[in-house]
Amino acid sequence: MHTKTLNVKGMTCGHCKMSVEGALNGLDGVSTAEVDLNSGKVKVEYDETKITLESMKEAVEDQGYDVA
Repeated sequence: MHTKTLNVKGMTCGHCKMSVEGALNGLDGVSTAEVDLNSGKVKVEYDETKITLESMKEAVEDQGYDVA
């Protein structure tokens, strides 16, 4: 398992948190995704043999947020 912290811009509320966590947790290979609204960071634990960082970024961007 790998852990990566993504910097996500545009998250401001509980709905944002649920959208981003839901998008990431729904991906095969992601075990957990935790959003910290105060810092704009998302901690993701994932299996690097099943999913790429690029796929995770796309899932977040599909929800309408920018990954720095």
